Amino acid sequence: MKTLNFPLFLGGLLSMIAALLHVAIIIGGPNWYRFFGAGEQMALMAEQGSWYPPLVTSGIALVLFIWALYAFSGAGTIRKLPLLKTGLVIISGIYLLRGLAIIPAYFLMPEVIDNFLVWSSLICLLYGVTYATGTRKLFLQYP
Repeated sequence: MKTLNFPLFLGGLLSMIAALLHVAIIIGGPNWYRFFGAGEQMALMAEQGSWYPPLVTSGIALVLFIWALYAFSGAGTIRKLPLLKTGLVIISGIYLLRGLAIIPAYFLMPEVIDNFLVWSSLICLLYGVTYATGTRKLFLQYP
């Protein structure tokens, strides 16, 4: 009997929450774009009824949803998806790089560091650690 890969299950839950949050931002409208740090330009475009903010936000939600599926697959809760290990390595790397990108930004572009960048970096780092831990466990369990 296959045991649950808890770090990947947790990573999948976190990515699913993030995907649903992006959908909620589209529904919530301009004030939600502002609150969650998308920037004033995105909020203004949403106020003007532009297709751009919901399209970009939907794209992000879709990617996060797919990443959640890969985590759930690696966790053993859904069927095995194609290129599972490769996908999980890439997803882990993207989350970790996004989380750690604040370090060079702090030294090279300190003017861009704001609360949104700090919090989103910490969140991505947490997601990346859960995916990387679970992916490592998957490789050790099924070499």
